[in-house]
Amino acid sequence: MNQRVFSGMRPTGQLHLGHLAGALTNWLKLQDGYECFYSIVDWHALMSDYADSSRIESNCREVLIDWLSSGLDPEKCVIFVQSHVPQHAELHLALSMVTPLGWLQRCPTYKEQIINIQNKDLSNYAFLGYPVLMAADILLYKAGIVPVGEDQSAHLEIAREMVRRFNGFFGEVLVEPQIMLTPTPKVPGTDGKKMSKSYGNSINLADSPEDVWNKLRTMVTDPAREKRTDPGDPDKCPVWDIHKVFNNSESEKAEIAEGCKTAGIGCVDCKKKLKVHVERVMNPIREKRAYYEKNPDLLGDILREGAVKAGAVARKTMEEVVNSIGFVRRG
Repeated sequence: MNQRVFSGMRPTGQLHLGHLAGALTNWLKLQDGYECFYSIVDWHALMSDYADSSRIESNCREVLIDWLSSGLDPEKCVIFVQSHVPQHAELHLALSMVTPLGWLQRCPTYKEQIINIQNKDLSNYAFLGYPVLMAADILLYKAGIVPVGEDQSAHLEIAREMVRRFNGFFGEVLVEPQIMLTPTPKVPGTDGKKMSKSYGNSINLADSPEDVWNKLRTMVTDPAREKRTDPGDPDKCPVWDIHKVFNNSESEKAEIAEGCKTAGIGCVDCKKKLKVHVERVMNPIREKRAYYEKNPDLLGDILREGAVKAGAVARKTMEEVVNSIGFVRRG
């Protein structure tokens, strides 16, 4: 099996506990056993934020710091910014030549977001063509493995179709990636909905202990527990969902669940216990964040070195692509 991995994140701001529990925890495991390429995909951010791109650069910095603080190691994986490797845009153009519009228009994520995202104008090609650029990101490195959650699997299937169609026209050049479905723990935000920056309900990795507690303290719980003496149902409580992800004490979780059902424990006490476990996870991240924030030159060095490593692979792939198409050979 091809042991090369590619994955990326859009730079839309500081990362939160949902990112840590979902993608980042899995990326940390993969970097120890695979050849991993992790990209901050800034072109993808422009797709929906083209009207105001003023924060993309600072958001890239925040994402990089969060990655490094969570444990991604540039000695073990390649970390780079998408736009620093121009072949991403070049392969995107090549793939767009052979991708039928119907494939993109039928993508369930596209149809869902067009309906649900009302505060931005998404009537542009880039939003429709998101899967084409995503495919280019992956195929440029001939990644055999792409770790994704269930919500991204449709995009990967389109990428696989693109490979078959491109190779059918121009020869066996691109590698069909395999989907590695990764479990995505349920990490609700403070309002009980999925944790998301766009919902304003996130607990960020950069939050201070005071900020974390203020958010946990006001977090919604089982609506049936109107009074301290009311019994509750942990399975209806967003706080319990976070306990299941970050509380590593099975005995304590059993006590909390029983205490909730019998009104033996109040919601504030439950949140205080959760705070201990969230802080256990976040304290070392905060320490690393402070280090990287004081050493901005190190961040630039990491991205430059990452771009050099990624670029070496990307240029080789694009040379094969343009030669297979039949363009005039370069240089």
